[in-house]
Amino acid sequence: MTPPAAPEPAGSAPSASPASASASALLGAFVAAGVSDIVVCPGSRSQALALAAAELAAAGRVALHVRIDERVAGFLALGLGVETGRPAVVITTSGTATANLHPAVLEAHQSRVPLIVLTADRPTEAHGVRANQTTRQDDLYGSATRLAVVAEAPTGAEGEQRAARGLAREAYDAATGILDPGPVHLDLAYREPLSGAFDPELDDEADATVAQRVTADEHPLYPGRPRLVLERGPRTLVVAGHDAGPAAEQLAADGGWPLIAEVSSGARFGRQVIAAYRELLREDEYREAVERVVVFGHPTLSREVPLLLQQDRVETIIVAPAGAEVYNPGRRADHIVSSVSVEPGPTDRAWLGAWVVGSRERVVDPSPAAPDLAGLHSTTPSERLASVRAELEAVRLPVTREVLVDAVWRATWPHDRLVVGASRLIRVADGLVPGRKISVHANRGLAGIDGTIATATGIALASQADGGPGVTRVLLGDLAFLHDVGALLLEDGIAPRLQVIVGNDGGGTIFDGLEVARSAPSELFDRVQYTPQQVRLESLATAYGWEYRQATTRAELDQAFTAPVTGPVLIEVPLPRA
Repeated sequence: MTPPAAPEPAGSAPSASPASASASALLGAFVAAGVSDIVVCPGSRSQALALAAAELAAAGRVALHVRIDERVAGFLALGLGVETGRPAVVITTSGTATANLHPAVLEAHQSRVPLIVLTADRPTEAHGVRANQTTRQDDLYGSATRLAVVAEAPTGAEGEQRAARGLAREAYDAATGILDPGPVHLDLAYREPLSGAFDPELDDEADATVAQRVTADEHPLYPGRPRLVLERGPRTLVVAGHDAGPAAEQLAADGGWPLIAEVSSGARFGRQVIAAYRELLREDEYREAVERVVVFGHPTLSREVPLLLQQDRVETIIVAPAGAEVYNPGRRADHIVSSVSVEPGPTDRAWLGAWVVGSRERVVDPSPAAPDLAGLHSTTPSERLASVRAELEAVRLPVTREVLVDAVWRATWPHDRLVVGASRLIRVADGLVPGRKISVHANRGLAGIDGTIATATGIALASQADGGPGVTRVLLGDLAFLHDVGALLLEDGIAPRLQVIVGNDGGGTIFDGLEVARSAPSELFDRVQYTPQQVRLESLATAYGWEYRQATTRAELDQAFTAPVTGPVLIEVPLPRA
């Protein structure tokens, strides 16, 4: 954030400002192109952009979101883009504010989420003389952007507003490019006066300049990547990594092949899902029988999958209809294609059945056992009492990670949204939960813990706009929660139906699975890897005005998920470290 500029003398009229004229034309063109959300961080140099955004919001043409923390703002914009498929515009002032967007820009780049970043800047004459809050912003995000443009400060010359509208259309097209969508960066210099009166006619002119845009069906496939029709013979696994989409499930169903579908793949449904794939791939009987693997999306949740793909005897087919970078561990893929289908013919039921049965035998259902109805209705008092006690003991058992992820998965329906943080819990869920056609997101582009709550907030605000139904649930560990605790600060009057569920085991237990945990001195490992914490989450919830619940048993967990959700709720679930 930047301290506000000194106010004009009382009673003075707003002065003419090329900054305001250019900012109004730029944002008006963005809205005309399809932008529905603008995220603003307050600052002095960016005031023309912020006030133009506020004017558009006041006219009902765009949804405006204001955040004081630029990192939170960046991930909020990311979440909005994930849900809507359109780029949100995020606006910051100059200096360190711009650097705080970098994590969200990198995630948008790796996850191919459209995002438009507008950073205000000092004019050319202020650079190189150590002017306050001035740094090199021209190539700030490097190769992560689809387009990076430095715009000189407007002077009021003829044609500047037309140029601003053209720049907006170019930026929107680059961010939404069907072959490789992602972040765009416009670095916009402004001179004083930094804001002035707005011309409403600019928005009308912008509406008339919207370009015709091609759709995904009309756009050519990624150059050089063919379509492939698979023969049925080889024993095949279908792998659906993050954001693979339903095409992976369709291929598995058509081929009658086992489906490894990560929880955020968008393909974890149907009868072919193999939850215990890690355990099976560690066993020679299953691993050595695989002859071909077809990969969709970006697998990130296991070591077993990339190790399998790097075996010379396994034919590897990578399906990548978009994106310059392709998932290809060991760089030994046999085929990189834009789409894949399977030839007609009978399925190998024995092959699929072996994987389905093997997975069922290795997955322990953590949900409570069905009630002993016979015992509960027994006419013998001792039998009836024993059954009642057994039921009470079952619902009073402490919550484990398995119980937690199972409860969250069962509580989430197709009209809801589920966001899973980069914590130990996502791997527990990936190896446990059954197939279910629900909307699941995770920031797996770089698999960082940054911005999980902010991303989920963007998803919630977008999915619930205009009366949209459902609840957005966020499942994450305590460190991921604390890393993004600033995202709990919402605007006054804005209360999305949002449940943040924190599995609190007092530190980073995800690192307990590393080899170093068995070789390093425990006190040193704990300090720099496990990083123990004893933060009172209830106090944080109170400070930010969130409803707070704690669930220590399955019964309390079920109560938390069945209670009406009318605003933001923090649910803390204490978990053991071991």
